Amino acid sequence: MGRRLDEVDKRIIHALEQDARNISAPMIADEMDVSPGTIRNRINQLEDAGIINGYHAEIDFERCEGRMTNLFICNTAASERENLARKALTVPGVVNVRELRTGRGNLQVKAVGEEMSDLTRIAHQLSKLGLEIEDEDLIQEEYFTPYEPFGPDGTTKQGAMTDMVSLSGGAEVIDVTVSSDAPIVGMTLRKANEKSLLGEEVLIIAIEREDEMITPKGDTQIRAGDLISVFARDGVPEETLESFGETNRPATLS
Repeated sequence: MGRRLDEVDKRIIHALEQDARNISAPMIADEMDVSPGTIRNRINQLEDAGIINGYHAEIDFERCEGRMTNLFICNTAASERENLARKALTVPGVVNVRELRTGRGNLQVKAVGEEMSDLTRIAHQLSKLGLEIEDEDLIQEEYFTPYEPFGPDGTTKQGAMTDMVSLSGGAEVIDVTVSSDAPIVGMTLRKANEKSLLGEEVLIIAIEREDEMITPKGDTQIRAGDLISVFARDGVPEETLESFGETNRPATLS
């Protein structure tokens, strides 16, 4: 179980997610009516607890001499997942690796290359490590937003789609936050499937609830505020997004 967060901790995290480069301890302190020293101490504590793991620049590599960013969806055994994730980071050109708690597609590897031959080389090196590349596609754009329950009013965006990646062949991976009035709230995944709320080809690959990552199972109950990672080979249907409370679909990333 992770560290319990109070309102000061949550507001600090929310502020740093918004703009860690331009925010300062005095600025956060002024908003919360506490001392800058309190904010600095809390940031140190959050870092020591491993909650804040670092501060990373968000880079648009396409503007860096036209470099290309590719997302590799890889499969590996659960017992080897962490080991291979760390090895994948050593491959020149790999800039990020995400572990997912699911059977297939459980490693997402983001890599950057100057030309297609670089991405082909990276694919070969990942395969040599023992990763099975199930799918891949070029990333056009990424979008980020702070975790709203940690914000000033503590509310959750209604059906907030926080991330979407389009893969080759029309496949999509979408992260969506479940709204409080979503039809699926309170249902198990099994029940939602029985009521055809998810779609036959839709797979729930991960659920993030507060500070816990939940492996989706048939008896997993969906709650308001859950961050759901949804995968579909032919694109996530609008009806599925509506089940989570999402009504406004952004432009597809290709």
